[in-house]
Amino acid sequence: MKDIIKWSITVALAGFLFGFDTVVISGANTPIKELWRLSPFMHGTFIMSMALWGTVAGSLLGSIPTKRLGRKKTLFWIGVLFFISAVGCALSTDPYLFSFFRFIGGVGVGVSSVAAPIYISEITTANNRGKLTALYQSCIVFGILIAFISNWLLKGFDGANDWRWMLGVEAIPALLYTLMIMKVPNSPRWLVLQKKDSEGALQVLYKMYDPASAKAKLEEIQMNISTVQNKDKLFQKKYSKLLWLAFLIAFFNQLSGINFVLYYAPQILEQAGLGGAESLFNSIAIGIVNLIFTIIGVRLIDKLGRKQLIIIGSIGYIISLIMVGVCFQMKLDSTLLLTFICLFVASHAIGQGAVIWVFISEIFPNSVRAYGQSWGTSTHWVFAAIITLITPFFIDKAEGILRNDLWYIYYFFAGMMVLQLIWAVTKMPETKGKSLEALEKELLLKNEQTT
Repeated sequence: MKDIIKWSITVALAGFLFGFDTVVISGANTPIKELWRLSPFMHGTFIMSMALWGTVAGSLLGSIPTKRLGRKKTLFWIGVLFFISAVGCALSTDPYLFSFFRFIGGVGVGVSSVAAPIYISEITTANNRGKLTALYQSCIVFGILIAFISNWLLKGFDGANDWRWMLGVEAIPALLYTLMIMKVPNSPRWLVLQKKDSEGALQVLYKMYDPASAKAKLEEIQMNISTVQNKDKLFQKKYSKLLWLAFLIAFFNQLSGINFVLYYAPQILEQAGLGGAESLFNSIAIGIVNLIFTIIGVRLIDKLGRKQLIIIGSIGYIISLIMVGVCFQMKLDSTLLLTFICLFVASHAIGQGAVIWVFISEIFPNSVRAYGQSWGTSTHWVFAAIITLITPFFIDKAEGILRNDLWYIYYFFAGMMVLQLIWAVTKMPETKGKSLEALEKELLLKNEQTT
């Protein structure tokens, strides 16, 4: 079990790079906009959302190397992409070159969100799969927090070049991660799926089960894969329910407005009256809340289950988003606004944040898991990119009058979370405590009964 935890943590560190890379731009956002005198279109398209379009590409294509090269080799190349992106962004001389390297980092994020949750879900048992797979999300929010702290510490470090250091420092953890990932084994289910090394798969299973149970599990995996080996196309009728489940949890994740808050946190807080010099520091409070409640979510995910956490998070979303909208609309105290933003982040962390990567990695059969993960994550990132692309048209236009002009957006997000609550209560299945093979049989049977 000790080895399983060690491998899971190592792979989950891809989430640290994911979180750091996607949010570190928040500190460089305003300096870059002023340096290159960007219009709202250029600001949204070439600076803020370019990494997310890379993420879309990475999540769409990530299933290919994840299945063919293997989870481990794919994770290694993710580290390389993050390293190249960090160095390239720090040395960029124009917005186009900068956008290219942000795109490269985005590809790393997208592929990471496919390969890492799959790997962890495939090397863990049913009883601890939730919390170990959710380590990936814990590392994401830890990376977000460290990015906020790093940006704050580097503010004033090198004057006009502060933003270059903010982005370039990511090269250090990217290099360390790339070296560490070389020491983890291949996923036993991938080895069986590719008919490469059944003995190697058994050695990993020995780390998860007692010898007799490990052999029985290997036989179960082999039998499961052999029955569907020639029917591994994702888009077919028997997987329709699974496709909708993955699509909707990803869709609602982004329509909560989480990236609207995280990516533009310093700018929103500054314009909302929380002080330009302190806006980066105030962002750290958001990062701390995110981390604390993600840890709580991780501890609860195998006890309460995925469905219950989504329901709890949905209720918190609705209350906090409505109150944030009220604070903007009625020009209430800025500290009260920050309190409700933190409640919003806490609701995300304990619900969607803890659940999404676990849930998507569980619901698809072994033979199409990589493609299914790609489907769910690409849905997530397409909507993330769209929201990030259009946000500057609201934020930039509203400078100086933001508190009078932004409230309706939060009411919209609250309305979407009402829909998520209804979906979670009526349609979302519970997946805790069941093996991947048992889940496959149960969900496919339900799909047949409803089609």
